[in-house]
Amino acid sequence: MDISGEERIAAPRTVVWEALNNPDILRQCIPGCQSLEQTSPTELAATVRLKIGPVSASFNGEVTLGDIKAPESYRISGEGKGGIAGFAKGFADVVLVEQGSETILTYKAEAQVGGKLAQLGSRLIGSTSQKLAQQFFANFNAALTTPATEL
Repeated sequence: MDISGEERIAAPRTVVWEALNNPDILRQCIPGCQSLEQTSPTELAATVRLKIGPVSASFNGEVTLGDIKAPESYRISGEGKGGIAGFAKGFADVVLVEQGSETILTYKAEAQVGGKLAQLGSRLIGSTSQKLAQQFFANFNAALTTPATEL
């Protein structure tokens, strides 16, 4: 399954880059994120609770950052296991382009699922994945553009 998108963020590219590498900000933005801990400069451990159709599961996973070209782009790869619900793994290429005082963030992702999740059908998985990506980037954009006193 492939998903892609673009988000215009009212912040300079360096600020967006720093936020994309900040576990505290990411934890607030990832839908269903229970915990996110940096285990090395390029690795994170995460627990995410999601409901996809009739299946609810808690996924424990690891995320690795690669092909890092700061502050322009990187590849984020991850794999999560949700017990009997199954597994999910994939990657996303994230590119930041500065446009005046704003940043255009584009992403292109590929993911695979197995177990009970795979039985739900690619249409449901695809639409849910797209919604989760849109929710993450809307949360991320809000985290960078809302004054701290309003959070």
